[in-house]
Amino acid sequence: MKIAIGSDHAGFEDKEKVKKQLEELGFEYDDVGTNSTESVDYPIYAQKVAEKVASGEVTQGLLICGSGNGMQIAANKIRGVRAALAWNEETARLARQHNDANVLSIPARMISAAEVSKIVKSYLGAKFEGGRHARRVEEISELEK
Repeated sequence: MKIAIGSDHAGFEDKEKVKKQLEELGFEYDDVGTNSTESVDYPIYAQKVAEKVASGEVTQGLLICGSGNGMQIAANKIRGVRAALAWNEETARLARQHNDANVLSIPARMISAAEVSKIVKSYLGAKFEGGRHARRVEEISELEK
């Protein structure tokens, strides 16, 4: 599984830690930036990650910004992306199991670095359950048409 990862300035330090975690877990990743804590506009990086997911270039996307909200909103503007905001392990796991989320947005300023790591592990370890959830995900996809 290949993962696209991006952050704004608020999420940069956590992004660098997550990259190390991905390597330890054996995941290949594509870092689309940003590359420092210098202020940037988060929609640019959310779009880069979301487009890689939507095109099939990568399987999943991870976004990290201050609240997680802005990047999630921006990513969800790209057709085929189901970006979810996760602030703990359970919301991350359920985003995959029930919503087949293909992008996860993480709020760096709201949680500890240790919690970010747990969220990433929970999200990447979960699988879409299908069943009744598949019908609902299809209904979401219909909204894009």
